[in-house]
Amino acid sequence: MSKPKRPSKSKKKINTVQSMRALKGGIIFILGLLLVLGVILWSSLFRDYPVEGQKQLLAINEGDTYSRFIDRLAEDDHVNFPIVLKLYQRVMIHDSMKKGVYEVRQGMSVRQVMEMIANAENAQMNRILVIEGTTFKQLIDALKKDELVTKEVSPLPYDQMLKALNIPFAHPEGLFAPNTYFFAKGETDRKILTDLYQRQMKSLDDAWNNRAADLPYKNKYEALIMASIIEKETNVDAELEQVSGVFVRRLKLGMRLQTDPTVIYGMGDRYQGNITRQDLRTPTPYNTYTMSGLPPTPIALPGQKAIQAAMHPDQSDNIYFVATGNGGHKFSTNLQDHNRAVQEYLNVLRMKKSGE
Repeated sequence: MSKPKRPSKSKKKINTVQSMRALKGGIIFILGLLLVLGVILWSSLFRDYPVEGQKQLLAINEGDTYSRFIDRLAEDDHVNFPIVLKLYQRVMIHDSMKKGVYEVRQGMSVRQVMEMIANAENAQMNRILVIEGTTFKQLIDALKKDELVTKEVSPLPYDQMLKALNIPFAHPEGLFAPNTYFFAKGETDRKILTDLYQRQMKSLDDAWNNRAADLPYKNKYEALIMASIIEKETNVDAELEQVSGVFVRRLKLGMRLQTDPTVIYGMGDRYQGNITRQDLRTPTPYNTYTMSGLPPTPIALPGQKAIQAAMHPDQSDNIYFVATGNGGHKFSTNLQDHNRAVQEYLNVLRMKKSGE
């Protein structure tokens, strides 16, 4: 039998060269992959967080999320691969953003900022946001939930709370100024509420001292009640004095205010998003469809603009208004025009519903 042929030296050499080339190609591929990965990580995690000057404050609100935070950075071209940041947050941080105001220093990376805002202990200050039209109950609930607020008076019943705050009113609604405030981390709810109360009283005093003549209010507290109703009726600043004018003229004419927000406030927890004809007919101290004059207390925390509007109603003859369905309201001087405006509003609602 003939012996099997051994591979020639030339073939061995070729195989070795091919193996070396494959190995070299693999190494180049891996290095290229690592380079691309490095670029991606640098342009995402390790890129400097945008800071104007040596440092700036970053406010994180209740309900803010990492996803929205990262998306905003990407929209402003501060990071190139937002998916990398989102994966890093899920895998490495395992937590949510914590409400507070944080100090971001120049040179901090996006990764460092993401890790910093996951821990409320890193916050420098607390941002308290009180929106116009918020109720006192909503304000107190927010303070109770705020991890950066020291609780002293918020757990108390309202009458005891007002006594502890040295506030000479029987009901807390409307007495605290809505705005955006910054307090030291760990500040007490007593200090926060006292500050908001003093600011609201100053706004009320200043507006009362410069009020228009011939207003139907017995005192500035009644003006505050009116301001709260105006606040809840419209979120369009240009309409504040018009709404005020309608209600002021109705009071002077002895007409009922017939405003839905007062009914809703009087319903309390029974209100689930809608009011019925039966609700409008059910007497409560706040139902301005069944009672004349103003309700006994404010129905929300009015802002400074609404307080000013209560003191300076417009000089038109309008005594009716209804929503347009497209933002804002239609004001009328007589019932016939008002009923026509109501029908227009209902038509808009039907068109919107049919288009869904």
